[in-house]
Amino acid sequence: MSRWGRFYLYSFSMRTAAWGFVLKNAVSNEGIAPALQSEVIFLAKDGTNRGGARIGAGAKKKPLADKIAEGNPGGRKLTVMEFQDAADLKGLEMPEPNKMLEAIQKDGKTLVASEIYKSAWTWLNERGCAVLVAPQLLERYAMSVARWIQCEEAVTEYGFLAKHPTTGNAIQSPYVAMGQNYMNQTNRLWMEIFQIVKENCTGEYSGVNPQDDVMERLLTARKGK
Repeated sequence: MSRWGRFYLYSFSMRTAAWGFVLKNAVSNEGIAPALQSEVIFLAKDGTNRGGARIGAGAKKKPLADKIAEGNPGGRKLTVMEFQDAADLKGLEMPEPNKMLEAIQKDGKTLVASEIYKSAWTWLNERGCAVLVAPQLLERYAMSVARWIQCEEAVTEYGFLAKHPTTGNAIQSPYVAMGQNYMNQTNRLWMEIFQIVKENCTGEYSGVNPQDDVMERLLTARKGK
């Protein structure tokens, strides 16, 4: 094998270890190289076919309501479509949330995730976007909010500090870190839901939304009520 062939072999072995490429190799005069672009398979380090762009990455689309308000500034030729014998649309029934969202907790209280799910679905339905948001996404959002509230209630009850199990020194309560994680997850999921509303809602979607109700619940939890 030539000097350049050895260089290619070393280069691809490093890229495979770093980025998880799987290549169908083809022997050429210059060593090992991918035969075709279509034969390059992207895999994660654990061997699963996952990855890709992060959800919500990139430039956000302009809200549909803003597009309608702007009209046709470019003066493009538009085609008006008239539908004949349109279907008689009926109201959409709310998908029943998973029973886990209202499970009884160790302290005897009922998890409030089911209430948050129903509140968020009602808000979406009033804006004609309930059918566009998957029930599983709403369930994840509701559960994340409920766990965030639980962490805030625990911080209110037990305080911000805890005792180290071996040294006995004061450390940050683990509920603080868990609450921050659930807060970030809640905000990320809500932005994903709200982006769907912005891109598809033709009416008004500003004002009070379920996320504002979450903040009210958090304030109540922090006051210990």
